[in-house]
Amino acid sequence: MKLVKDLPEIFASFSEQRQKSFLAVKEWKDKGKPVVGSYCTYFPKEIAMAAGAASVSLCATSDETIPEAEKDLPKNLCPLIKSSYGFAKTDKCPFFYFSDVVVGESTCDGKKKMYELMSEFKDVFFLRLPHEQTEKAVALYRDEIVRLKDYLEQKFEVKITEEMVREATRVNNRANKALKDLYSVMKHDPTPVSGYDIFKVLYGSTFRFDRAALADEVNALREKIEREYTEGKHFEKRPRILITGCPIGGATEKVIRAVEDNGGVVIGYENCSGEKAVGIQVEEDAEDIYEALSRRYLAIGCSIMTPNKNRFDSLSEMIDEYHADGVLDMTLQACHTYAIETNKVHRFVTEEKGIPYINVETDYSQTDIGQLNTRVAAFIEML
Repeated sequence: MKLVKDLPEIFASFSEQRQKSFLAVKEWKDKGKPVVGSYCTYFPKEIAMAAGAASVSLCATSDETIPEAEKDLPKNLCPLIKSSYGFAKTDKCPFFYFSDVVVGESTCDGKKKMYELMSEFKDVFFLRLPHEQTEKAVALYRDEIVRLKDYLEQKFEVKITEEMVREATRVNNRANKALKDLYSVMKHDPTPVSGYDIFKVLYGSTFRFDRAALADEVNALREKIEREYTEGKHFEKRPRILITGCPIGGATEKVIRAVEDNGGVVIGYENCSGEKAVGIQVEEDAEDIYEALSRRYLAIGCSIMTPNKNRFDSLSEMIDEYHADGVLDMTLQACHTYAIETNKVHRFVTEEKGIPYINVETDYSQTDIGQLNTRVAAFIEML
């Protein structure tokens, strides 16, 4: 196997970013600067950035705190929701502890009720997210984004001007473009690196405060990968798997490992760990910057949207551009919207795109690793 020399150390620095950020968020707070926490890609972080706040992703991908969460929440609830609430309730997430406010959103019913409980011990601002991608929905979400701006102005005693929002938009656009350009290196066949290495950068980036510095670092990393690829340093040629479905991170990284430990390579992430989070740009020069933000975030192809045309457009584009040999659709137990879409995704992938498909349902435990490896290995062997 040919691997890019010196890259593992660089990638490791991103995978350790969460631990480093625990210290960084305390230092940020010690300087008297605000912190805004969130759980979802529908959160318009540009507004928090314009307010001078650090925008941080909150802990939500481990079964460590689920038993504590189940004292308040039903056992048959989505593990992502139970984990999120458990970390918040037990104060085992430093990002949550140091957040001045958590911005929630009405994605699914479970999260909506979770935020209601969470508001009993933390300030929560609740964004009323439309579940359709129409002009009326754009107008409604624009008003919600302005309402968030007004709230942060009052809470942090700052004035957020339109130019501040535009500047934050330019900075975040550049960071998102850098991340998208990075994972675009996986269009090469064979790939320059493993899909797990790319994932560590994407996941680690969600814990970075300085989005401008992030863009520079990611661009430098991509240039290094491309340069060494031209020198013949690359990952071995393997069946190319595109992952779609629920968010991946923490405990569910077992799905990535199941692919790459059994002879495949993950060439892309059409979920909140990849394309959904960074694949869409805000129109920086739009006449109404708040409307532009609303359009950008409502364009995310999440299963809570109905109909969800944008998810299938993104899947089609990524299957073609990344030359996918197969699609793995990961659903979390009790995530009803993604579970309901699996049949449509199955038909789309196998009938319209003409490549194999596998669905795996899992949770945040490690009890299904053996079964997961068996199924994924058989799928890759078929390819």
